[in-house]
Amino acid sequence: MARLFLLSTLALTTTSLAAFQPVLAKENDHHHDAGKINHKNDKKLSGKQNSEKAQDKTQNINASDPDADALAIASSNQPSLVVTASRTPEKADQVSSQVTVLDKAAIDHSQGMAISDILVRTPGVTVARNGGYGTATSVFIRGAESGQTMMVIDGVRMTDASSTNNGYDFGTLMTGDTSRIEVLRGSQSILWGSQAIGGVVNIVTAMPTKPLGGSVDLEMGSHSTINARAAIGGKTDRITWRLAGNNFYTKGISTISPRYGGHEQDGYHNRSATGRVNIKLIDEVSVDLRGYYSKAMTDLDSSYGTPDTSDYENKEQWMGYAGLNVALFDNRLRNRFGYSYTQTKRNDISPSFEPYNTDTFLGNGHTRRFEYQGSLALVKNWDLVFGYENERSGMKSSSPAYGGSDTRGRIDINSVYGQIKGKIIKGFSVDGGVRYDHHSKFGGNVLFSGGGVWAFNNDNTVFRAHYGEGFNAPSLYQIYSEYGNQNLKPEKSHGWDAGFQQRFFDKHLTIGADYFQRTSTNLIAYLSCPYSGELPAICYVPNTNTPRYGYYDNINRSTAHGVEVNASLDIKRVSLNGNYTWTSVKDRSDGVDYGYQLPRRPKNTANGSADYHWKFGLVTGIAVRWASKSWDTVHSEYSMNPHMNRGYTLYDLRLEMPVSKHLTVFGRVENLTDKYYETAYRYGTLGRTFYGGIRARL
Repeated sequence: MARLFLLSTLALTTTSLAAFQPVLAKENDHHHDAGKINHKNDKKLSGKQNSEKAQDKTQNINASDPDADALAIASSNQPSLVVTASRTPEKADQVSSQVTVLDKAAIDHSQGMAISDILVRTPGVTVARNGGYGTATSVFIRGAESGQTMMVIDGVRMTDASSTNNGYDFGTLMTGDTSRIEVLRGSQSILWGSQAIGGVVNIVTAMPTKPLGGSVDLEMGSHSTINARAAIGGKTDRITWRLAGNNFYTKGISTISPRYGGHEQDGYHNRSATGRVNIKLIDEVSVDLRGYYSKAMTDLDSSYGTPDTSDYENKEQWMGYAGLNVALFDNRLRNRFGYSYTQTKRNDISPSFEPYNTDTFLGNGHTRRFEYQGSLALVKNWDLVFGYENERSGMKSSSPAYGGSDTRGRIDINSVYGQIKGKIIKGFSVDGGVRYDHHSKFGGNVLFSGGGVWAFNNDNTVFRAHYGEGFNAPSLYQIYSEYGNQNLKPEKSHGWDAGFQQRFFDKHLTIGADYFQRTSTNLIAYLSCPYSGELPAICYVPNTNTPRYGYYDNINRSTAHGVEVNASLDIKRVSLNGNYTWTSVKDRSDGVDYGYQLPRRPKNTANGSADYHWKFGLVTGIAVRWASKSWDTVHSEYSMNPHMNRGYTLYDLRLEMPVSKHLTVFGRVENLTDKYYETAYRYGTLGRTFYGGIRARL
């Protein structure tokens, strides 16, 4: 309550200051005019010079919006602008970390129905999904754990306090009204918090650019799949707003592969909505309201015994954000006061337990966050981003059908951070930052970061390098659940990356390459218990005599290093794109697991696409995705021979045709050769599928 009072007081104070600024500005102008009368014999610049000087001064001393979802970016179609790196808008050529930006045109062209379908084709990213659409989906960036990928929707961090690793489950995140996707690779913990060791995925939903407009997408395909989306919004001088809804349904495939006894279709139904409102009270003060809601039902198979069951899961997620933006001192200092709340509820149901309790699992995780972020223009070309955050997360889980008590947990984290960024010379920028987190269970921790980027040759040549540290506390589930371990230690990491980008022939050809390296200590992994024989003490639920299938423990040390290569070529009507990633992420702790690649992370991945633009508007293309083999689980004393997921190559065909200025028809064939593959042992994947639909932009 005290923090809320302090936040409100600060907001009221800065709002009042902003309200008095016009009066102060007029007073200053009056004295300035008087000064000019007293010094009318002084030498004056020409009107043109004065105008240019004033324009240059304004341009250089204005602070950036302190928001990873600045309104100007949400309404922009410029892929050269990114916001994730410094949580303020800036050009990609000025970011010291490696970043991939996909605008609305690229998202539409990919025809991906789920965000994970799009992410898997970007450099350094791999995806593992436990079945078809709607099932648990993990995203790994540069081989880091899935719980070390920070997920952001419209500037709000999406965490699930009741999940196994505090990470976001991408399985229920449909593309919906997404207008930009930004993938920032490498440790970003200074500005984004402890979870962002692997990187950040920033999803920005669309905002209108005209008084009233909307869009409608309708798509149908294999397995009785229907994907429908609609959005409407408008913009006036003071208010910008947009509402969107998405309805996805599919009969699906068997969650457990037919090769392991799964035969029935496991369906999935997702209904989601997003909403955003920006209200400009005065020129210097505005209010932001943002929301996201998703309700999904997923049919499940059993991981043990007979796969086909009538089990299913209900999952509900929602996010709410309210923010106050205040600009002071002629926009030299911009302030953002925000409050966000995220919650995830899940309920696993087994009808076969009737007439007894059918709830095999109940989970409820929530996170509320108070935050202040400031952006200060120090001097010309030098900016400071700083802030304070207070985060409280809680979880409650139980298995009523099996008896037992509830599992509960709560943590608090208080953080302060700052990052300075500036230009040394034209084209050469540097940045450095520091963050302090105080965790209610694990105490305090200090992190540092630094980087530089050099763009020259008319920005056609770019070199960049970045160093970052990370600190990730165990999740509530890893500590307190039936598989938990209260002796866990926080994960820590440090790493660096360096790379270049070169553009040729008036930017028609672009090539780039990056090298990265990361060392992690106390990495947390799930280890299996033996199936027979005498069980060690760690293989019993804490404080009971109940055996368990496995437990969480720290791997003493792991290392990751790799190379990312990408290229694109546009020649008249032909567009070619490709990327390749080599990732070596290995356990370096003493024991039987020393030197093994960590699970579900292929060492080699590659993506490519070729599109042809016909004279009459038709665009046809082919896409290919390749991944090498990967282990499914970690090697341990009780799991000496884990399963190896084989490598695979997938081909997709796609086309789109504009019927009019506002209407486009499209279609695609995924997994053209009907290749069988697994990203997770025993779990099914989609074979050859067909989809088609329309896009209307009004």
